[in-house]
Amino acid sequence: MAENEKPVPDDVRVLDARSLRGLAHPLRMRLLDALREYGPATASQLANRLGESSGATSYHLRQLATYGFVVEDPERGKGRERWWKSAQRGIQMGTDELLRDADPSLRGAMSTLLFEIATTHSHELATWLGTWREWPEEWRRAWDISDWTTRLTPELAAEMRDKVHEVMASYREKEVGQDVEGSARYRVHLHAFPRDED
Repeated sequence: MAENEKPVPDDVRVLDARSLRGLAHPLRMRLLDALREYGPATASQLANRLGESSGATSYHLRQLATYGFVVEDPERGKGRERWWKSAQRGIQMGTDELLRDADPSLRGAMSTLLFEIATTHSHELATWLGTWREWPEEWRRAWDISDWTTRLTPELAAEMRDKVHEVMASYREKEVGQDVEGSARYRVHLHAFPRDED
């Protein structure tokens, strides 16, 4: 680990070239997101949730298992019913070498992954904007849609990103249970990138 790199939490999967290729499929990413957000499920339950066929969800769950993103949940199900759960809480891009790799198939996998993440973020925000009036007043006061532009060096930009990640990690440590009255899943998106002057 480089001197300035922070340790990766045990429940976060760091992508390498092989795992990136295994995950970079829109349905696989949606399946993994659903298992992380809603908990263990069968291929049929996920098919219903995502509007897909159970054959497709079953196949892609097995592929996710091959790459170590999901595991069977033996505490659930009876007989031939297979329940799946996420093997990690989150993913993280791998090393700088992975991001700079010249292999066209790896660059294509990275593009698929990043564009699918952006599409998911857009869909989640659009869903909130379409339903925010249905939420209690306390939640309508607790949401945010903001943007800022500031001039930074790459080092300052990385410092700011890391501080935001530290804040998010501190709130993950305070996470409340599903049984806490008035609680809800609270989704946070961070998009930060440089822009040309024009």
